[in-house]
Amino acid sequence: MRLLVVEDNKDLAAWLGKALRQAQYTIDIAYDGEDAEHLLRVAEYSAMILDLSLPKLDGLTLLKRLRQSGNKLPIIILTANASLDGRVAGLDSGADDYLAKPFEIAELEARIRAVVRRGQDRASSEITVGNLRFSGGTRQFFVEGEPLQLTPREYAVLEQLVMKLGNTVSKAALSESVFGFDDEADPSAIEIYVHRLRKKLEASSVQIATLRGLGYLLRHVQ
Repeated sequence: MRLLVVEDNKDLAAWLGKALRQAQYTIDIAYDGEDAEHLLRVAEYSAMILDLSLPKLDGLTLLKRLRQSGNKLPIIILTANASLDGRVAGLDSGADDYLAKPFEIAELEARIRAVVRRGQDRASSEITVGNLRFSGGTRQFFVEGEPLQLTPREYAVLEQLVMKLGNTVSKAALSESVFGFDDEADPSAIEIYVHRLRKKLEASSVQIATLRGLGYLLRHVQ
C-alpha cells in the first residue's frame, strides 16, 4: 500500500516514513498542504496521514477540499491539538480517524489498517489463490498455512498482484506501488522482485506469469 504522510516537522516526518516503510508501506512525504494537494493529483494512495498545522495550505482546508471534490481517500489526522473541539472539527470535515501527538507507531499502524479496511471491502477479506492465502486484516501472506517471508518491496509487488487478482498488472503500476517519489527506482527492479517472488513461491500452487508488453498476472497452476 502507498501512503501519503503530510507533516511539516521534518524530523517527525522522517521518523514516520522510516517506521512505516519498515511496516511494508510505500511512503511519500509532503511538508505543506500545497505539495500534498499536488501529490494527490498525480499519484494514487491507500490512505493519508495528515497534520493540521501546515504551511501554505492548512490541513483542515486541504481535507475539506478533498471531500468537497468527492475524494474518499481514508484520512487519519495527526495533531498536537487534542481538544474536543479540534477532534470534532476534523471529523466533521471528513476525517476517518484522529490521533493526538505524541503517539505510538503501533497504534498508528492499527488505525491505518482499520481505515483502509473500511474504505476497501476487498482489503478486509481473505483472498486465496491455490494454496497461497492473503489476510487483509493482518496484511500477511501464507503458503500451506506457513507465513511467507518477504522483503517490503517483494511484499508490495505480491500485494498488488493479489489485489488485482484476475487482471494483468503493468510494470508501471507495480513500480508505483513499490517506489515513492523520493526513491531511486532502477528500471529493471520490478523484474528482479518478480524473479525473487517466483523463487519464494516455488513451493506454492501459484505462478506469476509474464504477458509480454502488458505486465504480470498472478494465477493458480493446477
